[in-house]
Amino acid sequence: MTAVLEFEDIARSYKRGSPVLNGVSFSVGEGEVVGLLGRNGSGKTTLIRIAMGLLFPHEGSVRAFGISPTKDPVAVKLRVGYVAEEQVLPGGASIAELIAFHRYLFPSWDAPLERQLLDRFGLPAAGKIKHLSKGEARQAALLLAVCHRPELLILDEPAGGLDAAARREFLETSIMLLNREGTSILFSSHYMADVERIGGRAVLLDDGKVRLDRDLIDLRERVCLAMVPQASAPDATRIERTPGCMRVHAVSDQWHAVFEGAPDQVQRQLAGSLAANGIRCIPLSLEELFIELLGGKKQERL
Repeated sequence: MTAVLEFEDIARSYKRGSPVLNGVSFSVGEGEVVGLLGRNGSGKTTLIRIAMGLLFPHEGSVRAFGISPTKDPVAVKLRVGYVAEEQVLPGGASIAELIAFHRYLFPSWDAPLERQLLDRFGLPAAGKIKHLSKGEARQAALLLAVCHRPELLILDEPAGGLDAAARREFLETSIMLLNREGTSILFSSHYMADVERIGGRAVLLDDGKVRLDRDLIDLRERVCLAMVPQASAPDATRIERTPGCMRVHAVSDQWHAVFEGAPDQVQRQLAGSLAANGIRCIPLSLEELFIELLGGKKQERL
């Protein structure tokens, strides 16, 4: 698969000795929908700004379509759509004025798609941005980001703060309109259900590094949670040393251990290696996996 966006050993700090990103490497292929996950302050926004050429990495490199977004920003931005959570459109401008400006900037602007989205969202073309609701302003930003049919769409918490119905409409519109035509999409979200519904792959940032990079179908089928009574296994070290163990931590009177492998396979493996009774292994949702891998750990700060 051809890489549309590539991060290689990205490092970035805001204060000396405290890197937000520390050796981040992964790529987004043609037609992929990748969910970027992590705690608040884990570096998701920093990484996306680096991808857009808005920040320089202190180490490493990023390339979009084989081009550096800082060395040739115009060539990259002509092929990318971008919506950020804190994105602010000029309040005094109307939607029609912003559309006219973007139509001038992008030769590939799709007028039928523009009309389709205006109708779908019920946006008043003559309406001033300052008079729109938060949801309408986000929808206007999405329209401006996608109507030039970008080859890569980058969304940084674009639906944060919207209610569930508006968030679903917002995200599914982006995915349906673009990914079915082969557009690659990288989006960050705190809503795991959104990632599971529309993503194909998840990349989890933790402690400045990529903690997990897996296909979502594979995660559902090949990662599970083992619950081991502490009375049967007083020492967590034996669990940690079991092949496939990703993390162990105490929850009440049990050890919770995240494992690579199907639940029945991991249960047999643990029962044999620990000679313990009462072990249960269950599949995990993406949200449960996020909590089990990162829960109870110190939160990183920007």
